[in-house]
Amino acid sequence: MTVSDESSKKFQKELNSGTVALILLAIMDQSTEPLYGYQIVKNLESRSENLPMMKQGALYPVLRSMEASELLTSRVEPSVSGPPRKYYEITPTGHKALQSWKKIWKETTRIVNSVLSGGDNASH
Repeated sequence: MTVSDESSKKFQKELNSGTVALILLAIMDQSTEPLYGYQIVKNLESRSENLPMMKQGALYPVLRSMEASELLTSRVEPSVSGPPRKYYEITPTGHKALQSWKKIWKETTRIVNSVLSGGDNASH
């Protein structure tokens, strides 16, 4: 692996750590009902064919962390076709966080895009 490959993987991993939580909160905010992990993954896949940031196994630690931060709440329900399922739902704190994070995301992407394109409107 070249230095470029290693640094790119590190950059992608660091970038993903914040964006995954933002994406998950947005999906939960847009849902009219609680969702379990597999439904969340299918929702993501329906929006994008290639989601390198979101492997199903990586989803659950993020969901647990968001629940510990009171952004999501969960309940376990029995399943007729297998083990019980843990359903997640966004909390009022999660709704507030999402609104704040969306503003931060828009401002950050505006600045990054401006700088990457060589524009001088990053300060406007």
